[in-house]
Amino acid sequence: MTRPGLLLTALIAMLLSACKADAPPAEEVAVPAGSAGAAAIDPALSSQDALAEVTASMDRFLAARSFHASMRIEGERPMASEMEFAAPDRYRIDLPVGTQIIIGDTMYMDMHGQRTRVPIPEGTISQWRDPLKIAQNLDGLSAEFLGSEPLQGIPARKYQVRHSFPEPGEFTYWVGADGLPLQLRHSGQGEGGPYVMTLRYSRYNDPGIRVMVPE
Repeated sequence: MTRPGLLLTALIAMLLSACKADAPPAEEVAVPAGSAGAAAIDPALSSQDALAEVTASMDRFLAARSFHASMRIEGERPMASEMEFAAPDRYRIDLPVGTQIIIGDTMYMDMHGQRTRVPIPEGTISQWRDPLKIAQNLDGLSAEFLGSEPLQGIPARKYQVRHSFPEPGEFTYWVGADGLPLQLRHSGQGEGGPYVMTLRYSRYNDPGIRVMVPE
């Protein structure tokens, strides 16, 4: 049986993997220029302005009191999970093998009908708030505005974000009208081969999101 700590570490490792843009993003469909769904690119928006919008969005994300996130990994080792966050340090993570609840420095896990309680390493929680460490790597970050593009019917602004630390990589980033991120997608090379990871965010500051210690 996989130990809970190893499972959590493996999941976080996938989130933090430095990426190489060697696989096309999933669900990206080319739209003919001039069609209703085409992105409206603003040529006047400089790279500095695009980066400012991206970093402002991340600041709003880090200030959110709660949110829901879904993660999907496509590739040789596909995986899907759901996560809820409630400030300051509470997470519920639903994985195919069971549910993890993290409160402070303690993780509670139900797996194969058994519940365990284990301490987690310092800094684990902060990794979930900023999985690509954008806040730490602003000096090596750049952004390109790709235009306005609805995401599942929700108005959004789309960016290509590149980073140079700890390794060169890039991801696509959608921001809603309220300045909060709606989706992040990147591709990379993992132990099982190329993959595409998509993170979708919703239910920001929803008081209905509560994460409690399991009874």
